[in-house]
Amino acid sequence: MRASQRARGEDVALVDSLLSADERRRSSGVRFDELRAEQKQLGKLIPKATADEKAELLKRAEQLKADVKAADAERDAADTETQELLLRLGNLVHPDVPVGGEEDFVTLETHGTIRDFGAEGFEPKDHLELGQLLGAIDVERGAKVSGSRFYFLTGVGALLELALVNAAIAQATAAGFTPMLTPALVRPGSMAGTGFLGQAAQDVYHLDKDDLYLVGTSEVPLAAYHMDEIIDADRLPLRYAGFSPCFRREAGSHGKDTRGIFRVHQFDKVEMFSYVAPEDSAAEHQRLLAWEKQWLESLELPFRVIDVASGDLGASAARKYDCEAWIPTQGKYRELTSTSDCTEFQSRRLSIRVRDGKQVRPLATLNGTLCAVPRTIVAILENHQLADGSVRVPEVLRPYLGGREVLEPVAK
Repeated sequence: MRASQRARGEDVALVDSLLSADERRRSSGVRFDELRAEQKQLGKLIPKATADEKAELLKRAEQLKADVKAADAERDAADTETQELLLRLGNLVHPDVPVGGEEDFVTLETHGTIRDFGAEGFEPKDHLELGQLLGAIDVERGAKVSGSRFYFLTGVGALLELALVNAAIAQATAAGFTPMLTPALVRPGSMAGTGFLGQAAQDVYHLDKDDLYLVGTSEVPLAAYHMDEIIDADRLPLRYAGFSPCFRREAGSHGKDTRGIFRVHQFDKVEMFSYVAPEDSAAEHQRLLAWEKQWLESLELPFRVIDVASGDLGASAARKYDCEAWIPTQGKYRELTSTSDCTEFQSRRLSIRVRDGKQVRPLATLNGTLCAVPRTIVAILENHQLADGSVRVPEVLRPYLGGREVLEPVAK
């Protein structure tokens, strides 16, 4: 755990504080049990004692009563501190994860061909210019109504979102996922249990009056769906595809991606979520990655797969793979999907267990983005644009857009 904390760039001393608190919890628990046992024994002796003995025993009983109360308080305080420190620790980093910060990832594979717009004779437009030409994106009125990093999808933009969501849900359903429409507001226990109230807390919206949180991903309600349950082993794997709005403060992103809809406060997303036996989590992680790659290939996007470095994992992930699509006007790959193996981290915190014969134990949870809508629209518009500002529709989306093959500009 110390090595894991070090790899994450987190406080290593937290591990020693936890061990110290746990030792106090154990020793105070033992002392409490010993004092309670003596107290019970004394209770049996007092009725049988002589008058002289009884006075001494009653004096001892009073002292024991105070000692038991103090030991109980000490045990509770140590237990509370232990639990609080446990919640501050991230998951154990997988030993094969590259160590380092955001830029220390390892590229595992690349897919598709990056277009040479110069050879085609025109300069590519960015997604916002294309979105305005198509009558698809309105960020000015989004800012007027709600502030910066909000937007309207209008006309064909709204239809494109619905097409993406329907196509993504269709792929997930064909792969055996149960479609889910999830709550956008959750209780603190659900948010903390999935690991979003630690280092990610600055990006979470909290409604003080109701003590509810707006979810940043449907991973949260999908993880908490089986909270406090024991699931029979023969029901695994359980796979859900959640569709929900997602809300993120983006507190640490001032000045980043301020143009257009790449980094916004509210967006819709289709998320895959799996419950599996712990020994099956690595294989399930590869399956989730394969479904993400299938999705991006169906959208005919050039992309790469990276093994995310330890310092960029997030608290709940033991290992994470990102699929990054090429964004022509930025001249680089940007994250479109992400899949994390959270091993037993979330299930322990949410008390979700599997019953295998007589054994009951925590199970493993995994999550994977299938389609984060705005970023996917950015990638589609920029990669499939034509010289006149129109945009070719990938074949997989055409049935959901009335057979339309090209999105045509509505304003010149």
